[in-house]
Amino acid sequence: MLVNFFYKNGELKTYLLIFLFFVGLIALEYSTSPRYVVGYLYTIPILLASLRLSRRATLLITIVAVVATLSDLLRPGVTIITVANRLTAVVALVITAVLAGLRRQRYEQVISYQKQQLRMQKQLANMREDFITTLTHELKTPLLGAVEVVDSLQAGRFGEIVPEQLQVLQLLEQSQRNSLNLLEMMLDVYHNDTQGLILRCFPVNLVEIIREAISNQEEQATSRNVQVNFEIKNNLTFAWTMGDARQLQRVAINLLTNAINYARRDGEVKILLETSTRGYIVSFLDDGLGIAEDELPDVFDRFYQGRSDRHGLRLGLGLYLSRQIVQAHGGKIWVENRAEGGGKFSFELPSCQVSA
Repeated sequence: MLVNFFYKNGELKTYLLIFLFFVGLIALEYSTSPRYVVGYLYTIPILLASLRLSRRATLLITIVAVVATLSDLLRPGVTIITVANRLTAVVALVITAVLAGLRRQRYEQVISYQKQQLRMQKQLANMREDFITTLTHELKTPLLGAVEVVDSLQAGRFGEIVPEQLQVLQLLEQSQRNSLNLLEMMLDVYHNDTQGLILRCFPVNLVEIIREAISNQEEQATSRNVQVNFEIKNNLTFAWTMGDARQLQRVAINLLTNAINYARRDGEVKILLETSTRGYIVSFLDDGLGIAEDELPDVFDRFYQGRSDRHGLRLGLGLYLSRQIVQAHGGKIWVENRAEGGGKFSFELPSCQVSA
């Protein structure tokens, strides 16, 4: 029990260790001839005190060490050389205490500066989060209002709408919804970077995830006259993985949207689902221009827009967010060019067993 007490009280443990040092050195001092100077060894408890104890305690221990070193001069048989040696040892002890104190002061200054920097960074992070949240809310409110007005106009609540006007309203509604999705994506990316991605994982069927994504983007594919084909290899009926259905749905929609946007008009987007050694691989293939080879490693970087004609005026967050989500699920995501032209975005997720 006494051992545990000393273990939990580090300062008391240090005092006990220094006391044992002094007892041992004083015993060694008086058991040897006066011409042997043991006082230099008192630098050990002085250094130990400077690291573990207060400045006042270090000063006290230095004084005790000096007194113990000079006390040996009271013994008989002391010569001038012995006195000189003892005074040299005392100077060494004082210099050691001063240098140790200066070093400790420097360490304390560095630690204080680092703590101040951490506090400032935390305050800055809180201010930035408040700003992002407020900005997103202030921008979403008028956008939601605009969407409701457009919906009312399309429903004919303010009068009859001719087909030409309806087409314009549909484009306007799509633009407003894209802006809302972009705001939500920005907020999600920021929260994921600062707080980490929080997943609510349950067994998820990737077949259903992909089919829902196709249904969600059907209107976009139709507007570009792009045919979306879903091919399931290995006669899969289910492709179970442990994941957050909502987040995986976002990955599928982001990659499918990307493929539709960059496919040729009147072209084709193909989605492949196949097994792998770890689980399942889902690939999105378009027949567009492909990606410059030197840009491939940077495609998933935040705000990366690329230099090729393939990259339009986009913010560069969808693929970055997709990588965050896939990696949080223990998977991997990559991109490559197809030999016949176009891009191929793929992600792999581990499989899981689902009891019947």
